[in-house]
Amino acid sequence: MSRRRGVMSEQLKVELAKELGFYETVEKEGWGGIRARDAGNMVKRAIEIAENQLASERNSK
Repeated sequence: MSRRRGVMSEQLKVELAKELGFYETVEKEGWGGIRARDAGNMVKRAIEIAENQLASERNSK
């Protein structure tokens, strides 16, 4: 089974990990070292950011 290519940029993932407080784990163990809950929170936050950007774009038109 092949791995899916990531949708989030590395920069965005790093920013989210720092914001959510688990970047130290990423530095020490890599992305495979984070908890499933942290990964889920990172995805949830990325979706919130994307939704806010879309809403801003719609409101500015």
